[in-house]
Amino acid sequence: MNLYQSLRFLILNNMSLTTEIKTDVVILFAGDSGDGIQLTGSQFTTTAALYGNDISTFPNFPAEIRAPQGTIAGVSGFQLHFGSIEIFTAGDACDVLVVMNAAALKANMKQLKAGGIIIANTDGFDPKNLKLAKYPDGINPLKDGSLEKFKVYEIDITKITRTALADSGLGTKEMDRSKNMFVLGYIYWMYNRSLDKSIEFLKEQFKKRPELIDANIKVLKAGFNYGDTVEAPMHRFEVKPAPVSKGTYRSIMGNQALALGLIAAAEKSGLPLFYGTYPITPASDILHELSKHKNFGVKTFQAEDEIAAITSAIGASFGGSLGITASSGPGIALKGEAIGLALMLELPLVIVNVQRGGPSTGLPTKTEQADLLQALYGRNGESPVPVIAAYNPSDCFYGAFEACRLALEFMTPVFLLTDGYIANGAEPWKFPSAADLPELKVSFAKNNLKEGEAFLPYKRNEKLARPWAIPGTKGLEHRIGGIEKENETGNISYDPDNHELMVKLRQEKVDNIANYIPLQVIDNGKEKGKLLVLGWGSTYGSIKTAIKEAIEEGYDVSHAHVKYLNPFPKNLGDILKSFDKVLIPEINNGQLIKVIRDKFFVDAKGLNKIQGMPFTSQELKNKIVEMLK
Repeated sequence: MNLYQSLRFLILNNMSLTTEIKTDVVILFAGDSGDGIQLTGSQFTTTAALYGNDISTFPNFPAEIRAPQGTIAGVSGFQLHFGSIEIFTAGDACDVLVVMNAAALKANMKQLKAGGIIIANTDGFDPKNLKLAKYPDGINPLKDGSLEKFKVYEIDITKITRTALADSGLGTKEMDRSKNMFVLGYIYWMYNRSLDKSIEFLKEQFKKRPELIDANIKVLKAGFNYGDTVEAPMHRFEVKPAPVSKGTYRSIMGNQALALGLIAAAEKSGLPLFYGTYPITPASDILHELSKHKNFGVKTFQAEDEIAAITSAIGASFGGSLGITASSGPGIALKGEAIGLALMLELPLVIVNVQRGGPSTGLPTKTEQADLLQALYGRNGESPVPVIAAYNPSDCFYGAFEACRLALEFMTPVFLLTDGYIANGAEPWKFPSAADLPELKVSFAKNNLKEGEAFLPYKRNEKLARPWAIPGTKGLEHRIGGIEKENETGNISYDPDNHELMVKLRQEKVDNIANYIPLQVIDNGKEKGKLLVLGWGSTYGSIKTAIKEAIEEGYDVSHAHVKYLNPFPKNLGDILKSFDKVLIPEINNGQLIKVIRDKFFVDAKGLNKIQGMPFTSQELKNKIVEMLK
């Protein structure tokens, strides 16, 4: 035994390994886009979910396909909040910050709690990387004492990865692509997690490249084993499973859940699903997910542009399919005229808007709630369309299912709003069985006409929905197009009185939906009191966390979250008037608040954030305390 081995033996046998129990932990992985940060985060998420932790995630990445390496603009991040308690947000600040280079540290230092842990890849802090991150000449944050209030673990991840793969036959670039597996293995060690699920993933991911399977597994294990060496800190953490209701769970991202909700609606309605789309961030993953499910009769069509995408979906609906299209704000703008056409034709169509920062190209990979007014009013003429909004990743499933129900039941286009935060975020989902979902009854018009009787394609039922007549059905021939329809006959009409009648009938049909949706409920707090926080969409988790803390501290505050934005639930006005004050937080410059003030004459106050980032619960809590004092 040499001197090094003797010292190591003595240290290991005289140092006790401590394990600290934590109720919840926030980890932020950060590095260049090519460092595999998103994969590292998603793999830890899957493993933590299988362990039984409650989870919320927030992926955050650059818009550029090849972001400038080593710069702050090129930093990719993945924030993960997991715990043995109920989790509603990805966390306000992180306990552990993993940085692959100097830019990742500089971009995310403000996210780290005082006393938090920094795990730094020292190879990413060489003079070149420090210069790219715009640190002053001669300044290295790992060496200048500026990180004294944190626990800093310096590891040359690049060097160890290359050493582990020295005999692999891989080139340096291919070796370096595996260094994210070292990080993952080390974090698995820190939090007492198994490598098994990630090993399964790697075998499936690289099944055509066995040398990459071996390399990645070897580096994954190297990271885990590093935790047992004298170079690593002798400290581990334990986060026990969360007490959740019994059932089968899976980790789900918002876009995945939305796609599955559309498939479930198609199955329950007995209709073939047609998805016409043009790729756009952050909605593209809906297409990716739906294209995997051809076994359910799903047809996906990647059109040449947004206009072709929506008109193909309208054509599918005219032919008797469940027509779906999706985009983000810029694409929705292009779809505007065709949405008006679907409204004029009164055909079922679901339009998904996965909102992002705008206007124009704006912040394509950042989140925002800035398209509510676009969904409500962003078309020419009087164009009323039902609008609903999902509020977390798993609710994207139920939101999609409900949007399909409304479209089919009322023969109308329906908007479903999500955004980048919940589309790319993940959480555990106790998914329903098919038997748990309601049937969606669909009936097509039949030729029951008496001799000499004409088919009336715009004769309405008690819900003011017109019949769905499939083209080619003998005797049910009728005219379609964007010119105003004559009441009941559907013939072209320029009559002023008829136009006013049809405009009011289409509006009345949408307003009438309020009789067929749930009443608004208080999510947390009392039914009446001093302050109501009214939210919609992805602000749900942050508001719920802030309200929970405020109530525990004795503040008289309640939370209601609106899912149905047009029409509103019938009792929403009564709820609003049961509180002295109303606060409406939005990730925009104030949109729902305009509609609420106009509709209910309530002097609501706004809290707005337009930074491409979700609210922290502390920001909301501070505003609640301010308003109540």
